[in-house]
Amino acid sequence: MIWDIAAVALGLGLLLLAGDALVKGAVNLSLRLGVPALIVGLTVVAFGTSAPELLVSVQAVLAGAPALALGNVVGSNTANILLVLGLPALIAAVPVARSLMRDYAAMMAATALFVLLALLGPIRWPHALVLLAALVLMLGDAFRRGQAHRNGRDADAVEGAEPGMAWWRIGLFTVLGVIGLPLGADLLVDGAVDIAGALGVSEALIGLTLVAVGTSLPELATTVMAALRREAGVVMGNVLGSNMFNLLGIIGVAGMVGEIPVPAEMLTRDLWVMVGASALLGWFVISGRSIGRAWGVAMVLLYGGYLGLLALQGVA
Repeated sequence: MIWDIAAVALGLGLLLLAGDALVKGAVNLSLRLGVPALIVGLTVVAFGTSAPELLVSVQAVLAGAPALALGNVVGSNTANILLVLGLPALIAAVPVARSLMRDYAAMMAATALFVLLALLGPIRWPHALVLLAALVLMLGDAFRRGQAHRNGRDADAVEGAEPGMAWWRIGLFTVLGVIGLPLGADLLVDGAVDIAGALGVSEALIGLTLVAVGTSLPELATTVMAALRREAGVVMGNVLGSNMFNLLGIIGVAGMVGEIPVPAEMLTRDLWVMVGASALLGWFVISGRSIGRAWGVAMVLLYGGYLGLLALQGVA
């Protein structure tokens, strides 16, 4: 058990470091090759920052623990809303622009599609193709809107961009990311599966809690730092984009690798917790109200209560 916990911790550490290195390497390589910064921001950064979740989910399916992959995505989306938005709101109000209505509607559409396919599960390659097709459509829409509203995007504004980065540094970051991500995913999945077996709980439960929170740490750290700098305005857009990619991209790719059964408890509990958390955001987006400290406390308490319920039912 001690080694399993150490493997999970080491795996998470590798995922965080390798994911950051991959984003830096891929972004700066793309910019040096002349790829427009706008496209880099919409594709390379979006996929790179979700690489840890993607690698964990694919590795979980390959390791014969598909419920862990599903729990990772559903748990991450719930954590992204209640925890990643709730904690920064304790520091500074998180602004919510009504201009995000279209992005919010897209996230809810992705959520509805995912829930429908889960109810028709198990998720197999035809379902995965539907999810990936929806992702392509949403990325295309985002790209068209980006071109309509911004004639260009300053490369300095792209996450991970360092104009003039030496070629050897670009290569080093890219290689470290490509090597570190699968190693970290392998350690995390193996450790998580062994912990689930030792504690007598389901792999889905471990995915919903330990793995979901762990893979959401980069987003959480970013949003807390943004709140401390009083720059929390970018938080909501990042959460909406991350949740859409989790549902459509990660499960889409993982579903192409192997079949993903949907546990009964996820159909009756966890999917609807995710839907409820997602619907909660609608109040703020429609009204244009900021997420203040009181709401931040409520969201963190809701997430704590959900984890407590999972723990109690897992023990039972």
